[in-house]
Amino acid sequence: MIDIEKAYERIHSYLHQTPLLYAPTLSKLCEAEIYFKPENWQLSGSFKIRGALNKILSIPKDQWQGNRFVAVSTGNHAAAFAQACQLFNIEGLIFLPKTISPAKLNFISSFGIEYRLHGQDSLETELYAGAYAKEHGHILVHPYNDETIIEGQGTIGLEIYRDLPDVNAVFVSVGGGGLISGIGHYLKNKNPNIQVIGCQPSQSPEMHESLRRGEIVKESITKPTLSDGTAGGLEPDAITFELVKKYVDDLLLIEEAEIAKGIRFLIEHQQMIVEGSGALPVASVQQMKEQVKGKKVVLVLCGRRLSFEKLVGLIGTP
Repeated sequence: MIDIEKAYERIHSYLHQTPLLYAPTLSKLCEAEIYFKPENWQLSGSFKIRGALNKILSIPKDQWQGNRFVAVSTGNHAAAFAQACQLFNIEGLIFLPKTISPAKLNFISSFGIEYRLHGQDSLETELYAGAYAKEHGHILVHPYNDETIIEGQGTIGLEIYRDLPDVNAVFVSVGGGGLISGIGHYLKNKNPNIQVIGCQPSQSPEMHESLRRGEIVKESITKPTLSDGTAGGLEPDAITFELVKKYVDDLLLIEEAEIAKGIRFLIEHQQMIVEGSGALPVASVQQMKEQVKGKKVVLVLCGRRLSFEKLVGLIGTP
């Protein structure tokens, strides 16, 4: 059973308490009251630390010693896991896809934690890491397919509701679905009228296509995308699929040019850097200007790990 309030009790003392930031330019553009939830300011640079902390702290401490924790990630979850291992002085191993961005790999390696590169996309890496952890008796810290992880990510929903209880809509990036599952679970149980809107790159539409088909897609349909943090498929037994079906009102697909514009918009108008997945809600809310007019809206900026080369290229793009 998902218990987000219990998760918050476990982890809140370790977190940055990210505020809701009013977005004046975007509010005027959309004729709405829009706020950012800047998880790009969170420990490790993304929301992922919430789930990693909750998973590790849910394991009795007398089981930490002599056990090895294993994580799998395209980058942000790995960074969060590495920071949590350092914080609690526990032994960790990270599996990463060979396509991980250099910026994320450099950050992860700075913690001195062991990592191994395997597979060409997140799903291939996830399946391998899960089998490895099971074979060796290690504790798997999954990026999304785990109720404890979902609880941790859902604490963002708790904080949004606490700070803005009359919120009308929340826009959330979607990859494996752990973030939006947790946020949606909390907010919809508080007020079913709150709209939960998912945002996914059109170059990696696995969750969107799974919902359309009514079952999790088995084949890889991911192409290169600025939103590498949300790229890749779902595990065949992903619990997030049913949670997204239950709690998410709409799931938008965002083109690469719009993701780039979202990144540049935040730099220009908020002096804030986000990665591609962090810009998805900024692009999405502009697609739904008519629907959000006059409403109170929160955009979750999920992470900041953008390579310098990508940043320079985006700034120079019209």
